[in-house]
Amino acid sequence: MAPIAHAEDGGGSIRIPASCNGLVGLKPTRGLVTNAIVEVEGLGTSGVLTRSVTDTAAALDVLARHDPAAWWSPPTPRTSFVAAMETDMPTGLRIGALIDSPIDGIHVHPACIAAVDVALRTLESTGQHLVDTLLPLPLTDELVAVFTTLWNVGGAGITLAEPDRVEPHNRALRDAARAIDSWAYAEGVRKTQQLSRRIVEGFLAGFDLLVTPTMACLPPLVGAWRAGTDGDPLRALLNSYPMGVFTSVFNVTGQPAISLPVHHDEATGLPVGVQIVAAPWREDLLLQVSRTLELAHPWTGRRPPVS
Repeated sequence: MAPIAHAEDGGGSIRIPASCNGLVGLKPTRGLVTNAIVEVEGLGTSGVLTRSVTDTAAALDVLARHDPAAWWSPPTPRTSFVAAMETDMPTGLRIGALIDSPIDGIHVHPACIAAVDVALRTLESTGQHLVDTLLPLPLTDELVAVFTTLWNVGGAGITLAEPDRVEPHNRALRDAARAIDSWAYAEGVRKTQQLSRRIVEGFLAGFDLLVTPTMACLPPLVGAWRAGTDGDPLRALLNSYPMGVFTSVFNVTGQPAISLPVHHDEATGLPVGVQIVAAPWREDLLLQVSRTLELAHPWTGRRPPVS
């Protein structure tokens, strides 16, 4: 198996597999790591899955380079992310928590809540301040509507060699995207940017870091997302909500967020990730905090009693 694996994250697809497999998964700030195009109006970005925070920082040093041909790309950071990770973490940081699902009706597994508590108590012991400020999240229907308007067009521009072999779920997404006219799509882009600004402004006012479960559930069985899709192919997206409910918000805002396997479920031994979110462009702080948690709760030798 490779020590580092490439991944892309448009709603959680770096952080979710990291949580399921006991790995480290960092979604960088929007625009820090560029692709050939801006994917899904900036919801998507590239990154890596690794076993350690150090490997993640080293990979980011390679990936986070100025791309003069991109639509937007910041200058290459002056300080390496490995060096930033090794710098002592500041004290007095405002640490918030979000443990209730941003989408109504989704139960959060007790082990996922426990993972947040593990991270919070560890950070509090290092001199950080826990705050009870609430993140200004939009209503469920508003968040889902703007996200799916952009998400459904993810396959646009991809030529299909054998369209008849496309899975029903992906075909349904393409059909849903084609049913949206250009005016409605532009409205969706505008609303997404407005929501993003509102959430990030609230974040900056209330927190330096936010701790959430990476997922609302334990790692599901392979193929669990297919349940009920024979009758309704779009059911696959609804089945995935417990996995992506905490991660997708920060694809909208573009903030850096990392999943760390600081905990495991006592009954099954399965890994349980915690998500740490920072302000835009603060990967340095995110890596410092992540390294602190890694030293306090080593995970590289942990294996669940399943195969």
